[in-house]
Amino acid sequence: MASHIVSSYEDELKYIVRRISEMGGQAERMLQQSVTALVKGDASIAQSVIADDVILDASQREVDEKAIMTIGKRQPIALDLREIVGAIRISNDLERIGDLAKNISKRVLAVHRHPQPGQLVRGIEHLSELAIDQLKDVLDAYATRDHERAAAIRESDEQIDAVYTSIFRELLTYMMEDPRNITSCTHLLFSAKNIERIGDHATNIAETVFYIRTGQEMVTERSKGDRSASVTQKSVEQAVEAASE
Repeated sequence: MASHIVSSYEDELKYIVRRISEMGGQAERMLQQSVTALVKGDASIAQSVIADDVILDASQREVDEKAIMTIGKRQPIALDLREIVGAIRISNDLERIGDLAKNISKRVLAVHRHPQPGQLVRGIEHLSELAIDQLKDVLDAYATRDHERAAAIRESDEQIDAVYTSIFRELLTYMMEDPRNITSCTHLLFSAKNIERIGDHATNIAETVFYIRTGQEMVTERSKGDRSASVTQKSVEQAVEAASE
């Protein structure tokens, strides 16, 4: 009887881990497809991503319910408890990544008939490649419970922040040069910010992997390369003035 209980408990843990892996794969695909839709101006791909978000939301609720039920029924401790708590954290981050990919796709639907500045679209494509690579790496780190790799991934997020800041400045300049670009550039700006936020959620997952493996939180504050807040008020005022002309 005891061996049956242990086996059943292990099956529950494996199920939760497997569902997290599946959610990770889906979130990754949604991000890739949303950026493809943005680059190509493809409304059908964007609509597909929006539809897929419903599935990811349902998966997140399922993982949370399964995890809470397992905690209540099995009362796990130590590593097992960290595994389950970590799964809840990661499922929430993956659900948010799906939401951000959906938001990018909604922007595509708003501007896909308008010409996009090629250089800036390529910049966002590069930003997305960095975010996708980071997400892949952190999901691999979760699969192997590699806390050292997770710690390195957390630090690499600064590169994504720096690229986002560069794109932010370019978009603002483009809007000031020609007010007709303001609508499309605003949507691109929000899309870039969504990708930067996806990088933040990937680092959250990295921190959770570290916690699962070591039982410790990563207490050192992560450096941020996002300098968009340092753009001068004068630049913003110039953009607003140009829009009103």
